[in-house]
Amino acid sequence: MKVVIEADGGSRGNPGPAGYGAVVVDAVTDEVLAERAAGIGTATNNVAEYQGLIAGLEAAIELGATSVEARMDSKLVVEQMAGRWKVKHPSMQPLAAQAKALVAQLGSVAFTWVPRARNARADALANRAMDEQAGMSSPAPDAVVAWSGQVGEPTRMLLLRHGQTALSVERRYSGHGDPELTELGRAQAAGAAARLSAETDVAAVLTSPLRRARATAEGVAAATGAPLVVRQGLIETDFGEWEGMTFAEARARDPEVHGRWLGDETAAPPGGESFAAVGRRVEAERRAVLAEYPGQTVVLVSHVTPIKMLLRTGLDAGPSLLYRLHLDLASLSEVRFYPDGGASVRLVNDTNHT
Repeated sequence: MKVVIEADGGSRGNPGPAGYGAVVVDAVTDEVLAERAAGIGTATNNVAEYQGLIAGLEAAIELGATSVEARMDSKLVVEQMAGRWKVKHPSMQPLAAQAKALVAQLGSVAFTWVPRARNARADALANRAMDEQAGMSSPAPDAVVAWSGQVGEPTRMLLLRHGQTALSVERRYSGHGDPELTELGRAQAAGAAARLSAETDVAAVLTSPLRRARATAEGVAAATGAPLVVRQGLIETDFGEWEGMTFAEARARDPEVHGRWLGDETAAPPGGESFAAVGRRVEAERRAVLAEYPGQTVVLVSHVTPIKMLLRTGLDAGPSLLYRLHLDLASLSEVRFYPDGGASVRLVNDTNHT
């Protein structure tokens, strides 16, 4: 018997409340032969995606299938199961092993990536499972937004920090200086591009003009097919005379100024830019992006401070966020800005792709 598995998983928070869905259909008639869905508590998107695949494979085995095509909108799971990508994350290694053991029980299994729009049946099941887990009586995949009263189609900003440079290896201030990516930085950028390749509706990839950001953004633009646009407003803080120094070197050189800078967003490095000034610049850029890409998805490839500023606006948080939030190299965050002025932060500092 030839069947098609459509599998999906989701997490509202990543990690957050998660669930999966899987549909097994006849490969010729498209008749639905089995459906599987369940909430799995708190987990990441990738874990939920694997759980959906496992449920679909188990259902196919129960049906006596001998030939299977597994369709998913998770590029990561498809590439890992096809053997083209290594399974590096500890939380996914046992799930990948379980899925491969189930594959071994079937005669033939092919893995195919499909756009999200072509995985609607499994997506609906996964959302229903998450709704039921949360005690909702009807499907509400965007329930977090509905609860806070936000209306209209949001502009979805996927915020990607650039990959590693020599200065980041040595933990040196890297602002308007222009170092290139290291070999690891290029690999991190490639991982981010592969992950974002699953995003089929990216209107544009907006990047800081600095080489480390542009090199990271170029891969994303190629993977998504979206145009690359350089935006001066996404450049990193100008650290002035501290550029290229370590934390200890800057503190030893200007102890009083450095001490104030660590807690006062209006303080600036000698010859440099205060966080308050960066905030004004980034806010102007945010408003411009909202005007140019209303209701669309855009990838912004930038640096630590501009990304923190956008997350701070999304959370309506105070200046302490700038000093307490950590963002890794090549990390991905997500914030949605609504036409009524509301916002929803969906993801912060995700590095599963690196």
